[in-house]
Amino acid sequence: MTYGTSSYVLCLFFQGFWILGVFGHDYQIANIEASEFGKCYQYYNDKEPVAIDCSSKLFDQALFFIIVIVLIMSGIISLIKGIKGKWDNEVKTKDMVGPGGDKNLEKD
Repeated sequence: MTYGTSSYVLCLFFQGFWILGVFGHDYQIANIEASEFGKCYQYYNDKEPVAIDCSSKLFDQALFFIIVIVLIMSGIISLIKGIKGKWDNEVKTKDMVGPGGDKNLEKD
């Protein structure tokens, strides 16, 4: 893999973990509230918590985790494709640059 491809893959892969780490705590409490207390609340910094429907909060939690899983899986798939050489090794000869890459170019 080239530097650009590998940094793109790592960016996708770790972006999922970063989002999960930074924003995941907001979505972890939905299961606890629904299973233990039967009531779910929307919390605010400047006012009292408001009771909401638990199904909507659980849906938001599932949607968040689906987005995180898609990011992590796309990073893993990109990494596997890069290791197999599907992107970097199938370069057309006219697009090659570097040592020996200018053999097919017409010289002036």
